Amino acid sequence: MAEAAQGAHQGAGEPSLDDLIDHSAELKGDLVAFAQSARFDRWLTPLLLEAAGPAGQLDEGEAIRITDHFILRYRLPDGSTLVDRFVAGRKDLTATDREMLLGWRDPVEGIFEIRRKEGDAVVLLNLVDDLEYRTYSNVGRAAFRGVSTGGFLHTCLVPVRSAGGAWLVSGAMTSYPRSSATEIAQAALQLATHHPELVFRNAEKTEQGWQRMREDRAAFIEFCGGDELVLPPAEAEDLLNAYYRRRREITVAGRSGSARNRRRPGPDVPSFELPSELAGSDTVGVIYDQVDGLNFYADYGMLRDLFADPALAGRRQHQDLLRTYLREESITPLPIRRLAAAHPETADGVFRKLLRKPGFTWSEHGEALLRRRKLWYYESDPRPGVSVIGDRLSELLGAGRR
Repeated sequence: MAEAAQGAHQGAGEPSLDDLIDHSAELKGDLVAFAQSARFDRWLTPLLLEAAGPAGQLDEGEAIRITDHFILRYRLPDGSTLVDRFVAGRKDLTATDREMLLGWRDPVEGIFEIRRKEGDAVVLLNLVDDLEYRTYSNVGRAAFRGVSTGGFLHTCLVPVRSAGGAWLVSGAMTSYPRSSATEIAQAALQLATHHPELVFRNAEKTEQGWQRMREDRAAFIEFCGGDELVLPPAEAEDLLNAYYRRRREITVAGRSGSARNRRRPGPDVPSFELPSELAGSDTVGVIYDQVDGLNFYADYGMLRDLFADPALAGRRQHQDLLRTYLREESITPLPIRRLAAAHPETADGVFRKLLRKPGFTWSEHGEALLRRRKLWYYESDPRPGVSVIGDRLSELLGAGRR
C-alpha cells in the first residue's frame, strides 16, 4: 500500500530534468515528421531549393538547419508557426508537453564558446548575447564527445521549459577548435551586427544599446544640424560618410597614446553606401529617431511635399507613394507620424483623399490606421538600433588584431 501510494505521488509530481530531456526527443521527432508532411511542402521545399542554389547541392547540416528554422520561427500565412499548428492538433499532449513545445518558438541562435563540461551538459557562452547557457542534447552526452573546452559551437538552443536554466541543442550543431578563435569572433561580430535582436536577449546589453544610441543620435544632430534631413542620395552618402569619419576620429583621439600607437586608423574608405533601391530615388529622407533609430526613406521629399500641399493628394504618383509607405513592412510608422505631426492643418485632407473617407481625422483615426497597416511593428517591444558586443567577444576580436 505504502509503495503504491509513493508511486502515485511521484507520478503526479513534476517530471525530472532527465525525463523532460528524454521526452523532448520523442516530441522533436514527431514535430519534424509533421513539418515534412505534404501539407507543409509548399513552404518548406522552396526554402530548401533556394539554399541549394543553381547547382542543387545542399549538405545535410544546412538542410537540418533550414528545416529547424522553418519549424521554430517561420511564419505561415495566418501568422502562426508550425509549432503552434502542431500543438493545436495534438489533443494528447500534457500541459508540460505544451509548455515545452511552445517555449521552443523562442530559440537562441548564436556562436558559443565551450566553457566547461558538467556531467551530461556543456556550459556555453554565447558570443553574441554574452550570456551563459547550460546545454543538453536529447541524444545524451555522446553529442558533445567531439568537442572540448575552449572550442566553439554554431548551433541553436531551445529551453527545457519546466526546468529553469536548462537548454537543448536544436537542429544542426557545428563545432570548431580553439585555434579558429579569430574567424569565429568575426563570424559572431557579423551575426551581432546584422541581427541586433540576438544581442538584446541580454537586458544589460539592451540598456547599453539605448545609451550608445542616445549618444550617437546627439552627435548626429550636432554634426548634421537636426535629426531629420531630406537630401539627394549622393549628398546623403557624403554627409553620412563625413559623420562616420568624424566619429572615428573622435574615438581614436580618445584612446591613450599607447593604444593609438598599437592600432593606427586604417585607410579612409567609405563606411556608408545607400542600397540600390534608395540610390535611385530623387531624394532620401534621413531620420534619426530617439526610439526607431537611424532610418532612410526613398522619395521622402515627395512625401513631405504632399503633406505640405494637400492639393497634391489628387495626383496618382503622390497617392501611390503614400500607399507604399503604409503598405511596406520595411517602413515603420515613423515617417508618416512625423509628417502628420509637422503638418496638422493638412494631414486630415491628405488621408481623406487617399482613403476616400470624408470623416477621417488624424488625431482620432491615425494611430488605428497605422496599427491596422503595420501590426508587426506593434507586436514587439522597441529595441536599440545600435549593437553592443560583449566582453568576451571584444577580447577575441582584440586578440585577432594583435
